[in-house]
Order: sequence, then C-alpha cells, then structure tokens
Amino acid sequence: MLNRASEATNMLKEHIENNDVIRLISHNDADGISAAAVIANALKEEGAQFHTTIVPRLKDDVVNQLRHEQYNLFIFSDMGSAYIRELNSFKSDVIVADHHQVSDVEADSNLVHVNPHLFEIDGSKDLSGAGSAYLTVRDLNKKHLAYFALTGAFGDMQGQDGFTGVNSFIVNDAKESGTLEIHEGLKTVSKASEPLNKSLAYTFSPALPGISGDLEGATEFLEKIGLSYGIKFSDLADEEKDVLKDELIKINPDIFGDCFTIPKEIPLLRDLEEYAYILDACGKNKKAGLGLSIAIGERERILEVALDLQRKYRDQILKGLSWIKREGAVGLNSIQYLYTEDKVLKSVMGTIASIGLSVELLDNSKPVLGLSRLHNDIKISGRTTREMVDKGVNLGKALNDSSKNFGGQGGGHDIAAGAMIPYESKDFFLKLVDEMVEYQLNNNS
Repeated sequence: MLNRASEATNMLKEHIENNDVIRLISHNDADGISAAAVIANALKEEGAQFHTTIVPRLKDDVVNQLRHEQYNLFIFSDMGSAYIRELNSFKSDVIVADHHQVSDVEADSNLVHVNPHLFEIDGSKDLSGAGSAYLTVRDLNKKHLAYFALTGAFGDMQGQDGFTGVNSFIVNDAKESGTLEIHEGLKTVSKASEPLNKSLAYTFSPALPGISGDLEGATEFLEKIGLSYGIKFSDLADEEKDVLKDELIKINPDIFGDCFTIPKEIPLLRDLEEYAYILDACGKNKKAGLGLSIAIGERERILEVALDLQRKYRDQILKGLSWIKREGAVGLNSIQYLYTEDKVLKSVMGTIASIGLSVELLDNSKPVLGLSRLHNDIKISGRTTREMVDKGVNLGKALNDSSKNFGGQGGGHDIAAGAMIPYESKDFFLKLVDEMVEYQLNNNS
C-alpha cells in the first residue's frame, strides 16, 4: 500500500513542480475535512496553488461537472472509490485517496487509486480517508501532519478502542515527528469548555449508559457522588477528579485510557478526539469550509463560531436520543429502522443511530437504518456493531445492492453505510435490505 501511496506522491510532485493549480474534492464529515486538511496543509507548505470543494456525497452530476473543469490534477479524498469507472474517463491525472469499499473496476494509467481494501486492509477500522490522504503526501516529508490522519480516524470512530493496522503505523509517524503525545486520562469531552453535567452527557464514545445523551441522568449521577454539576472538569480538585474517575470506571472501564493530544495546539484543539468533534459539527451544520479553515490554521473568532455550532449540534443529538427513547425503532426480522421528516432529527440521523446502539437505546443485535425524507427521496444512514460485522453483516454491500434495485445509490463500510432512494420505494427497500442482512447472517462462513 505504501508503494501505491508513493506513486500518488510522485504524480502530485510532478504537478507541483509544473506550478499546476490542483483541484481537491473531499467529503464533509470529520474524516473528509481532516483528509482535505492534510492535503491542503501539505500543498500550502510546498507553495502550491489549489482549489478545494467539500461535498456531502459524490454524485453523477458532481463528477460530470468536474470532468469539464480545466485542471491537470484532481484529488478526491475520503471519496471516489465507487466512481473509478467515471474518473478513468477524465483527461487529467487523478488521485483517489479513499477507504470506502471498492468496486472491481481497475484504475487506468492516469489514475492512482490509494485504498486499503485494495490491499486486504480493513478501511472501516485500520485506516481512515484522512489516513489514505496522509499516505499520499507522506513522502513529501510530511510526518508532522500525521495527526490529521488520526483526527480523521477518530471522526470515523476508528480510534476509540486503540489504533490498529495502518493507523498504528501513522501513530508512530506522529510521535516520531514530535507533534503527538499520548497519556492516560478520562476520555470525557469538553473538559475545559463545558460544565461537568454537559461534558458527561456529550460523551458518546466510550458510551456511558444512563449518562451519555442524557443531561438529567448526568446531573443525577454527579449529585449522587457529591460533585457539583456546574463546575468544569478542569476546575475540579485532584481528589474530586479521582472520585469521578473511579465512579465512571464502574459504569464503563473504557472511559479511562489513552488520550491523544497535540501539545503545541491551543487548549480547545489539543485533544485529537475533541478536534474531530469540532470538525464534525462544522460539516453537519453545512459549514465544512469553516472546519477546513480551522485545520489550516485560522483561529480566534472562527473558532468561537465553530464551538457554537458544536454546542448546537450536540443539543440536536440529545434531542434525537430522547426521541429514540420515546418512540423506539420499528423492528423487522433482521434489521430495525427509524424514520423522520423532522428537520433537526434529519441532520443527526446517522449519529443518533450509532449512539443509540452504543448506549443500548436500540437493540444492538440488529443493524439500524435511519431514514430521513428529503422531498421525493429518502436518505438512509445505516449503522451496526463490530459484533454484528463479525457475524457476517456488511451494510455497505447491502445498501449498495438494494438501492440499485430502485434507481438509487449507496455504499460505505461494513459497519456504517449510506444510501439514497426514491421515497415511493421505502417499504420495498426496507424489505429487501432485511432479506439481504438475513442472508448475510445465515451464510457467514
């Protein structure tokens, strides 16, 4: 895989030396913004000019529009692997740095395809889109940018149980460059910016059942152990921090573990996981450009705007989780689903589906599909657990194959995937996905 990444670097180097303006297209979640950030920072340091667009998904019309743009090099990060056939037809050079499941279309000589799945490496846990993007610039002497690959991995839920595979190789790069430190600590969020009850309620990974996503539950827990819910973690006395640590470990031992920090960053961005959450909030609120601006070095007022977006986004998640608690999911034989037309819930559907499984608001023995109506279409966000993947579930394949039957499109990872279908196909689509997942479970060898 490193050899393939070096091919991409050589192609990139050639265009930098030719003073070409480079066209960068990336995904709008935390991983996609981190992927764009690692490439944009590398290009900036090399004195190269580039034009970046962040999109929620790669669609035929986007690809067709790009095909007619006059650039000599296009880079697709955290997307593109499902469009190799179409990108082969570009007259320019193309680099695809992705980690989603691949089709069986071979790349032509003008295209370098960097994706872990091509080398039998699991792109849902061993390498993120930002990781693939980092590998494409690594040979330009960019190990100091490795932490962006890990920020993307956290955004893609890959680092919560420790980094594996190529991700652990990238951890070594980041440590070697002096930009990353690892220490043991509580893995709660917003230690310096939110009162303790909100910090705990906003901590979704590792999940704290009865506390994560539940402000009332978090407040009651703190009152029960004799701690003020209005104080920030950073302002607690050492003995109080120990009490909190001991009580949280009883709920979920994983809440205490390795914390990854960028020592030279400002306090709000020092924790890599927190950094990922801020970028994710920007993307989910359709302000991905704001997230990218932060990642390429802008601070002060722009960061305040991002933190406000993060608070708004987290409050939307709390609303979504209380909706799941109230309404529950509709159960089929092998899957369950949530459906909404509510504007707020639509914006957090994938996130609440994922958290709903981890805090046990949903049956974690069945994959969950979150369905959001968008005019005449339905957007689907599918989530499952690592245990279900081990039993044979592959949501990326199920959603890709099912959506095609209704003139839609879909794909992603085995553990998390998405699709878009016409609204009138909803019930038939659900029935087909249910049958496909049942087939996957019964035929896992």
